[in-house]
Amino acid sequence: MKRIDTTDDRLLPVLLLCAQAVVWPGAALVRGTAPSASALLVAALVAGPVTAALALRRTRPVVTLALVTVACGLGAGALPTGATAVFGTAGVALALFTVATERDTFTTVLCVLSLALWQLLQDITLHGLSDRDGLDLALTALLYAAACGAGFFVRRTRRARQTAELLLKRAESERHRLPAAERRRMERELHDVSAHHLTAVVVTAGAALGLRERRPELAAEALEFAVGTGREVTRALGAVRAPAPSREDLPSPEERLLDLVAGFRRLDQEVDCEIDPLPDGAVADAAYGIVREGLTNVARHAPGAHTRVLVRYGDTRTDVAVTSAAPPAGAAAHGAGLGGGRGQGFLRSRAREAGGTLHSGPTAEGGWEVSAVLPGRTAAPVERAVPRGYRVAQVVAAAGLVLQPLLPAVIWRAETASGGGQVSAGMLFALLAAAQAVALLWLRRAPRTTQGALLGLALLWPVAMAVGDYTGPVLLPPALSMLATCVALAADAARRTADGSAAASSPSEDRVLPASAVAGHGVGAAVAVLVRGATRPFRGVGAARNSAAARVFPPWGRVFPVLAVVVHGVAVAAALLDRGTTFPFWAVVLGAEAGAILVVAAATWAGTLRGRRDRADRGTHDERLAAWTEEAVRDAWAERRRIAAGLETTVLSRTADMVAEAEAGRLDATAERAREALAAMRALLDTVRQPDEGSGEGGVVGPELRPQPTLQALDLLAHQCRATGRDVEIRLTDRVPDHLPTAVDLAAYHAAETLLAAGGEEPALLELDASAGTLTLTATGVPRAAGPAVRERLAARVEALGGTLTADGPGTVHLRLPLTPADEQIDEQVDGQRELGER
Repeated sequence: MKRIDTTDDRLLPVLLLCAQAVVWPGAALVRGTAPSASALLVAALVAGPVTAALALRRTRPVVTLALVTVACGLGAGALPTGATAVFGTAGVALALFTVATERDTFTTVLCVLSLALWQLLQDITLHGLSDRDGLDLALTALLYAAACGAGFFVRRTRRARQTAELLLKRAESERHRLPAAERRRMERELHDVSAHHLTAVVVTAGAALGLRERRPELAAEALEFAVGTGREVTRALGAVRAPAPSREDLPSPEERLLDLVAGFRRLDQEVDCEIDPLPDGAVADAAYGIVREGLTNVARHAPGAHTRVLVRYGDTRTDVAVTSAAPPAGAAAHGAGLGGGRGQGFLRSRAREAGGTLHSGPTAEGGWEVSAVLPGRTAAPVERAVPRGYRVAQVVAAAGLVLQPLLPAVIWRAETASGGGQVSAGMLFALLAAAQAVALLWLRRAPRTTQGALLGLALLWPVAMAVGDYTGPVLLPPALSMLATCVALAADAARRTADGSAAASSPSEDRVLPASAVAGHGVGAAVAVLVRGATRPFRGVGAARNSAAARVFPPWGRVFPVLAVVVHGVAVAAALLDRGTTFPFWAVVLGAEAGAILVVAAATWAGTLRGRRDRADRGTHDERLAAWTEEAVRDAWAERRRIAAGLETTVLSRTADMVAEAEAGRLDATAERAREALAAMRALLDTVRQPDEGSGEGGVVGPELRPQPTLQALDLLAHQCRATGRDVEIRLTDRVPDHLPTAVDLAAYHAAETLLAAGGEEPALLELDASAGTLTLTATGVPRAAGPAVRERLAARVEALGGTLTADGPGTVHLRLPLTPADEQIDEQVDGQRELGER
């Protein structure tokens, strides 16, 4: 059996068409009233364009909304009541929902305001202000607010999912890049040592030996130079094996780009530049390659042309552009034939691998431009910039649509129906619903203020019923007033559950009564849920917080549901008592509060389910990101250890022999040892360029042979985190020993890795210090490290060495490890595992 494609845009319009046919003329035919042929013709002329437009709603959402609204408005005047009810409500809501999901916030808000004002003015033009008790305005406002809110939620969720996918894609590319980058770094620095230091010793010693008869004083100078250079080689190779994790000692991508521009300026190229700071990683490498290729092409094809380099690093995108003017008259392009024609293809491949796009072509002034759009700080999808003139056109078009219903009154001066001096209840309900919708827009920025405003507005609905002489269903207005509060309750519960605050404070606090339990156990179970949530902070939170206020007052997140129950229960009871009832006062109050408890518990339960799903998705994302980071660091660390092993067994030993011979005054032996050290360095460089046959892809050893990283791998960990979009800084004081006990070294690194793997977008800082025989690791900017799972992993590592784990405010963790662990067997066991891994 073929499955129905739920992603087909034609499915919902067809279902709406069928529903409209059931409402009218289906219901009329059931009652025995046959519609006229003209009415059926008009209905077909309305239903056809509306259905076709809704089927194309994703490609032209704003046009679809305008067409559906106008068609339903025209049909409502010529057709019987209900002939366009489904299209005029669900159809318009579907079109508005599509606008909210496919277009920006400004366009969506402009559309919904224009639509609401158009319908209000249209109703005033046709019927005046005589709408006595109808809830059509309030229901319409709530329908539009619900459609927009759902659209905003879907768009934000989709954008967050795309951002997470892009971030994982960047992390995966960096996972393969980091070991190769570490290999290239060591190869470059080893080449510098061999090219400058050892070669200088060989040349100096050879010259002194050649001139020994004529200038014997050169021998002493050569020996002294060999001793100093040998010690400098030892220091430089030590820095190659264990570079500083701080960023101050390494050239930043911005400095590399500025040095590149300065080099072309020395070639008499006129280059202006605007370069923002960039983090290390694939984006910075791609930007550097694009700028280098662009400047090289200018120097090759248009020497002397004025060139502008632009590198802008933003939240959602990184713009890279190299724009050159037309070459000066008479300038000779000596390097025009030196290119192979593959540079542009390589640049596009580089930009594509970094997650961006690249374009190149001539400019209107006769020059050439190479521009690229790469991922930004948050790896979020790039949003198109909207010109200001387009916004003005949108506002003008919306104003014209809104004022259209007033044209008949202006032209024909039709007599306006008098509605008297009393404002209708429907108008008051619409204003209150609009105020609640506006308050919900501020829910993310100011949650407490928004929640307080919603509770205050809920008390005004019974007042509006009394002022407007409302005679409709008495429970309908209070029920409508609870919708916005339920949205706020669900959002608050989802946020707290997703952030893990409930789980962090108590293992059982995150348990929320499911819907089946609410239905099965009744009001008593729901009351237990709310009372437990409100009173638990009195017992547990005060002990965990340092402030006296926290020990007295529960957090607002637990008070808000109780206040919502009280306020809405009072509103329902006031509405019932004002209308009049035969039930006693206490029964009305208890019944109203019981109903409010059920609604609040259901909203909280729904929000908790959403929060759990978000937390699970975020946990899966963080686990994949942490796994790739761990794999990248371990592969890069294996590369570093492999090359460092070659340094220790060949180059460093021969360099030490060279220094010993020089200190003994044997120039011939010193020259020979220097040649051996240089030959060993070149052999090691060949080994770096051609990884071992037994290694995995890219020369990386298998997981079973990789050595465990220590604190000397913190620079790799910080580099990988920065490359995936998180700003991480690591500081080591001078008091931290160069050689730590192996168990402490491994535990400190794994603790730092666990803290950063907890996830988050906040800038993180790890500080390591040692004093009084204790190594202290202080992490700031890691709020998710307060979760129970992270704390358990950290505590297991720290307690095994006799250390302590403490938290100081949100996002700050202190780990203290004794530099002399009590259990020496742990150290011996780790030493054995480490040696086995290195072998």
